[in-house]
Amino acid sequence: MKVLFMLGIILAMCGVILIFDARPITKKMFGFGDQNDATLGLKLVGFLFSIIGMILVYCNM
Repeated sequence: MKVLFMLGIILAMCGVILIFDARPITKKMFGFGDQNDATLGLKLVGFLFSIIGMILVYCNM
């Protein structure tokens, strides 16, 4: 139970970091033309990580 709770917290934190830092991460990895698409993708993945993480936290309380 505690393992899934901690996993949910970590997953949610990683999701929030991906949402917040999507633009600086893509500036390092991609050229100018691909930045907008990659930023959108990273924000979407971060959103999904946040939702899944918070579901894990909620179910283990």
